[in-house]
Amino acid sequence: MLAAVGIGLTGLMVGLGVSRASLWLAALDGEPARAATPGRDIALGLFAGGLGVWAALASPTLMFAAASALLAWQLLMLAVVDGENFWLPDVLTWPLVVTGLFAAWGLEPEALAGRGLGAAVGFASLSAIGWLYRRMRGRDGLGGGDPFLMAGAGAWVGWQGLASVMLWAGIAGLSLVLARRLTGKGVSGGDALPFGVFLAIGIWLTWLYGPLGL
Repeated sequence: MLAAVGIGLTGLMVGLGVSRASLWLAALDGEPARAATPGRDIALGLFAGGLGVWAALASPTLMFAAASALLAWQLLMLAVVDGENFWLPDVLTWPLVVTGLFAAWGLEPEALAGRGLGAAVGFASLSAIGWLYRRMRGRDGLGGGDPFLMAGAGAWVGWQGLASVMLWAGIAGLSLVLARRLTGKGVSGGDALPFGVFLAIGIWLTWLYGPLGL
């Protein structure tokens, strides 16, 4: 319980950093500059703190809890940037690959090769899906950062967990579409959705609870 409190309090500060850094990254990408607001800072601080507590309570050891919290906060940053700007910058996706491999080395050294393979398979699989969609529909269906985020997924959950990541992401995306329909908002095939947000949810749930069916 003490670890959960400590990681949760750390998350409060991390959330403040996410709030400010995400706006700074968006401005670098050419988005109109926006100032942080107290409400945004508080909301992201509480969310990051809650993720830290969740990571600690769901983890068997302190090292696992620290790794889980690191993953949660990286995914939160990615989800905020993609959700607000439909953009997954390399400066956020590539570190996810690196930290995933380091986590494997520290927690499960025997799984390091499988995590490296997972990163390669994750990148290749989503790149192939994006290429097929473009050939069939004549337009992009995935952002350029999505394959790199999937590489990060493979580095954290291994190639065995990639199918679960996609399944959770699909469920999250469908839930959003259903919620929009229930609230009277129109939904069409041309609507853009931040797929990185859904992938982040899939990575997090697969990391904590393992691949579905295994």
